[in-house]
Amino acid sequence: MLATGRALLRADATGVGRAQWPHLFAGSSQALAPAFATGRFRIQAAVARRDGSPDKAVVHLVWAGMDRGGTFTDLRITDWFFTRTTTKGAGTWTPQSRT
Repeated sequence: MLATGRALLRADATGVGRAQWPHLFAGSSQALAPAFATGRFRIQAAVARRDGSPDKAVVHLVWAGMDRGGTFTDLRITDWFFTRTTTKGAGTWTPQSRT
């Protein structure tokens, strides 16, 4: 789940990898001007934990990046929420849209 949370944050901030989650990033096949430069983006910390029930979780990420205007800021915080579904006895964690 941590790896998925990191990949989601990178896709959200830089645009790289958005096609993996079309239900989260509508229009990912269209040209995109990323909010943050891929080379000036880093995740500083990440932790995953249960979010109120065994079938809900949240990945908390602390990150830094340089925006298109050249301003570098760190200690940004992003949370990605997941729900677990079970199909044929196997559990799958699915990221939820941030609406």
